[in-house]
Amino acid sequence: MSDTDTNQMKERPTDPAEILDSQAQLEAFRALVQAGGGQKGVEEQHAKGKLTSRERLAKLLDADSFVELDSYLVHKCHDFGMEKKQYLGDGVVTGHGKIDDRPAFVSSEDFTVIGGSLGAQHAEKIVRAQRRARQTGVPFIQLNDSGGARIQEGVESLEGYGRIFFENTAASGVIPQISLILGPCAGGAVYSPAITDFTIMVDRISNMFVTGPSVVKAVTGEAVSVEELGGARVHNQISGVAHFLAADESDAFRIVRRLLSFIPSNNKEMPPQGQSEDRPERETFELEELIPEDPRKTFDMRDVIITLVDDRDFFEVQPHFAENLIVGFGRLANHPIGIVANQPKVLAGVLDINAADKASRFIRFCDAFNIPVVTVVDVPGFLPGTSQEHGGLIRHGAKLLYAYAEATVPKLSLIVRKAFGGAFIALASRGIGHDCIMALPSAEIAVMGAEGAANIIFRHDIEAAVDSQRETVREAKIDEFRRKFSRPYLAGKQGLIDMIIAPNEARWMLIRALDMTIRQRKERPDRKHGNIPL
Repeated sequence: MSDTDTNQMKERPTDPAEILDSQAQLEAFRALVQAGGGQKGVEEQHAKGKLTSRERLAKLLDADSFVELDSYLVHKCHDFGMEKKQYLGDGVVTGHGKIDDRPAFVSSEDFTVIGGSLGAQHAEKIVRAQRRARQTGVPFIQLNDSGGARIQEGVESLEGYGRIFFENTAASGVIPQISLILGPCAGGAVYSPAITDFTIMVDRISNMFVTGPSVVKAVTGEAVSVEELGGARVHNQISGVAHFLAADESDAFRIVRRLLSFIPSNNKEMPPQGQSEDRPERETFELEELIPEDPRKTFDMRDVIITLVDDRDFFEVQPHFAENLIVGFGRLANHPIGIVANQPKVLAGVLDINAADKASRFIRFCDAFNIPVVTVVDVPGFLPGTSQEHGGLIRHGAKLLYAYAEATVPKLSLIVRKAFGGAFIALASRGIGHDCIMALPSAEIAVMGAEGAANIIFRHDIEAAVDSQRETVREAKIDEFRRKFSRPYLAGKQGLIDMIIAPNEARWMLIRALDMTIRQRKERPDRKHGNIPL
């Protein structure tokens, strides 16, 4: 046993077995549970800028609502001196409590106990909490802070991860699952958060990777720091593994509460209603100034979104990843909605591999939990290029088409400017299953943009012009194509969109469409499950 372990053992309360009085014995056991790995471990945790497992639950849950379960469980390992390292609770705190008066099951790993490492009993506690959450129809929230699999327990620890992953999968689409990474999360541990619906990481504290820097160095020769390999910014900006970047642990808990305010406790319930007094019929004249008439000019789609939703309250998901597409939650007339929108400020709002993945996962979450999807469209198409094609743009784009087509919740689409090619099919076509499609008068709906189309259709006219007039002729033909074939009235005549609305009517018309479609029932073929192009 190391000196640290010896010191921690000395700090722990008297062995309850030595106490004869039953009430005193109960109090001694409770003190032992609360002590975790000892005061020294707590101090080391605080020195790293981290809270302890119980401090975290106290901040996350409503005051005095936590009920701890399985607190006396200990591991059964007797190899490598582990019989001298038995701590009540075995390095994870599990139970149930309330968040804004709504019940939830939780697990919180205790890094002060054997580095929060996962063994068979540790895993058993988490699995029980997961199962109870699914059976009672309430969210499951896991707080990860662990050195990974407990090597001393061998493959039993790996089996424990397998059981956790199975429960994650069984609960997927049944109850919301949220992961907070509040320290290290390595090896097999990373796959449970990846299966859950949302992952929150804390800047400069959280890290996730399948293999650590030392293994990377040994195998590839690449020298990389923990932060560069799997820090919070890496997974929020580059990999897309994480959904939220918290400034600190308190901010992470705030994000959980905000997230839960938009989503139901399970797939049988409707999402919680808001309390806004923002008038449904409020006119949105701001859109006339926010959306430029010139299709080549950029604007911030977030400004459009907050103009439409109740109280200008928009909660963005994955704001740092695939920034050419925006997803998040808002409300219309107090009813929660999921929003998918192109961002013209980034890559002109095109769809690429990452954007398709980001939107697909979000749409499927909304559909699983009865949250209508509103799509705000200004898209020139899918991003061209060999890197995208070789990276599987077709396969990733197919996920987006699949997600929209599969969803049975109300799907409303508002075309504010461009809707071209295959991107139009995904984001705004009746054929893929959108229930109500609206367009502003500024909308352009076509197979491709006017510039590209005019260069093809009017190629001979442009080439026949004298050199000095060629560009003038080209611009004239582009304007001609835009007037005749791109404006929304042609799509309206063909029955491809439901209505053309003025900008000031946008919020009110979306609310009216939502009010009608929220009652719809859609039948799907009887099947075990589809085969989404992963």
